This record gives sequence, structure tokens and C-alpha cells, in this order.
Amino acid sequence: MPRSKQYSEASRSCQPLLQQWVDRSTRWLSRLMWPATCLLCGRAGSRDIDLCDDCGADLPSNDPACSVCADPLPHSATAGRVCGECLRDPPPFCSSFVPYRYAYPLDHLVRGLKFRNELACGRVLGEVFAQCVLERGEPMPEAIVPVPLAPRRYRQRGYNQASELALAIHRVTGVIVRTDVVIRQRETAEQAGLDRKARRKNVRGAFAAVAPLRARSVAILDDVVTTGSTVRELAAVLREAGAEQVAVWAIARTAATI
Repeated sequence: MPRSKQYSEASRSCQPLLQQWVDRSTRWLSRLMWPATCLLCGRAGSRDIDLCDDCGADLPSNDPACSVCADPLPHSATAGRVCGECLRDPPPFCSSFVPYRYAYPLDHLVRGLKFRNELACGRVLGEVFAQCVLERGEPMPEAIVPVPLAPRRYRQRGYNQASELALAIHRVTGVIVRTDVVIRQRETAEQAGLDRKARRKNVRGAFAAVAPLRARSVAILDDVVTTGSTVRELAAVLREAGAEQVAVWAIARTAATI
């Protein structure tokens, strides 16, 4: 192999490590200048995250939950149980990891990211989620695919909250983020206030693959999952695009009772 080609390949292989070093150095410097402060209570943060230990302990755990869709289950449910909805109508994704339930005080952080332009909330939520993922000790997906926003909603908000979460997770885990694989090809009504049947109809055909997916395992990322209609539709598109294993990652889950 020519020496120039060897050098080029070696350089490419070092780029991810270099980027991780740059990210860690940047975080260290920023924490040196701006110490972590809890976004919920204002006290000193812990583990270089803007969330203190007490407020972190107050985040509502989504346990037990369905092993496929992460729908909250009764406290008497056994680990690994699959809910009745997934048994009746298996989704096109294989599993879900949603560590929290959508309740106070977690909902305050989610709403801050989604509706109040508080990007710091997205950084905290992404970092906390990443720590939960690492603690599981399970194999990581090859790529994270944030749920895309429609162009009009993106212009209104100025950013995609799922992409902000994904970038924070990437900085901790190193899993690449793919925002170029799928698009939301049509505007959809707000899912809030719609029942399960209306939600599925609302997002049917909303997504389309626009780039090759050279990853066998991917994780769809969203902020909150309610009925799972959006991630079902997106998972089906990713499967058609070539993904063999699709998981769902989200910060919080609401009980799918609507």
C-alpha cells in the first residue's frame, strides 16, 4: 500500500479520537469557567452536570416498563414483561430504552427545551440519558437518528429538540448522529390531544429516507414517547432503508392510555 494512502487511512481513524479529546477539553475548560449549577434548584451541580444529586434522585424512574415499547407498567409487573399492545400489534422496532416517566420535575426540563428555547435543558437531559445508557452496559447502536421536524416547525423553533439531545448523548457516548438519513416530508398536526388511532393516521407517510443508511443497528431518538405512533412510523422507514435492528431511545414516557 502506498505510504500516502496509509497515512490518509491512519489520519481518518484518528479523527474520532481527536474529536473526543477536543470535546472533553472544551467541557473541562467550560466547567472551570462556569461551574455546574442545578437547573432545577440553583445549587451546585454534580458530576459536571447542571443537576444536583437530590434533584437527580427526584427524576421519576420508568420502572417497570414494557421491554419493547417502554410503556409504564404496574409496580407488580416483572422485569422484561411485554405489554398487551405490543403482543397484539408488534412494532417495527425491537426494543425501547426510556429511563424516565413524563412527570415533575423531569417535565419542567423537557418543556424548557421544547417550548422555552432553554438549550441548557437539552444538554442536561442528554447527559443524564447518556449516563443511564452507559450504566446499562449493553451494546451501543451504530448511529442515533433524531426524529426530524417538519420545515415549518423547525423555522418556528429554530432547532430540533431531538437533535440537541442527540448531540449531548454523542459527546458522552461517542455514538454518531445521523440527521441526513430521513426527513419529515409533510407537515403534521400536533399529536397532543389526539387519540391513538388519530395519532397513527396523523404520522402515516410523514417520513421518507433520503440518504443511504450504512448502519445495521440504529436508535431513534425523541424527547417524549406517548403512544409510540411517531417512532413506529419512523422505524418502518429505517427498516426499509436497510437497518436490521432499530431501537427507540427517549428521555421520558407517558402512559399510553389515550
